[in-house]
Amino acid sequence: MVCPQDTEGCEWIETLPKPWTLSQKEITKILPDFHKRFPDFQKRLKAFSLWQLGKPYEAFKLGEEIEPDPDPIIRLDVSDCTVHVLTSLAFSQSTSWDEAKKKMIRIHYKDQRPTFMSRWHFTTDRILLNPSTVNITEELISKDSLTFVQIILNRKENGEEFLDLNWEREILIGFIPNEKINQKLLNSLPEICGLCFIKKSYFKMGIAVAHEGMLIDQKNLIHASSEYGETVNIDFMDYYFREDGAVFDGILIYSFLPLEK
Repeated sequence: MVCPQDTEGCEWIETLPKPWTLSQKEITKILPDFHKRFPDFQKRLKAFSLWQLGKPYEAFKLGEEIEPDPDPIIRLDVSDCTVHVLTSLAFSQSTSWDEAKKKMIRIHYKDQRPTFMSRWHFTTDRILLNPSTVNITEELISKDSLTFVQIILNRKENGEEFLDLNWEREILIGFIPNEKINQKLLNSLPEICGLCFIKKSYFKMGIAVAHEGMLIDQKNLIHASSEYGETVNIDFMDYYFREDGAVFDGILIYSFLPLEK
């Protein structure tokens, strides 16, 4: 099975060719069927995310199709963790490849123009300000249970930039520490939401989030995984807590919202 047996439309999803084997024209033919079978945005987002299971993992493969990053603006042949989230958002709101590309530009760029400088390079920045991926962490758990960190995004501890953007942003953000992550917390979450994984060792680089993915059904994590080499659907608690301890230092939780017309 590529998706949970109790997932609505799962059998249909399994009949589809994998997206990375299809042309842009073939993708365009299939996209309207997602809207017909899953008229609800959240369910359609979940279904499109599940369709991508098994997609090969490659990091940093989205760009602006011009220098300094000539990679495609949108693609379905490979994913890293952020690419999986953003492409799922763009395609689940589109009925053609060209429309999905336009939606990706709206989602992935601060001024809705595809330039390297205006891209949402930092996940923390994106979930605080991007209307498509909205931080809901503090709505789900008391502030007393959160760990707060103040960090200057894109500024390394030696004062240099992590990315050559001539940009930085000081933020204060509260994340859920490992001792507060349990099934009770997961049970309070919606059918699909985003998870950001905090790594304290990254703070010195001006980064807070080390990884992200989609949690479905209050249990399973869909994410493009460098560990597995592909996009996988696995039990979140089993993934996060290993025999030798937690893989990360905490999580942020965000909701998915459709673009305004």
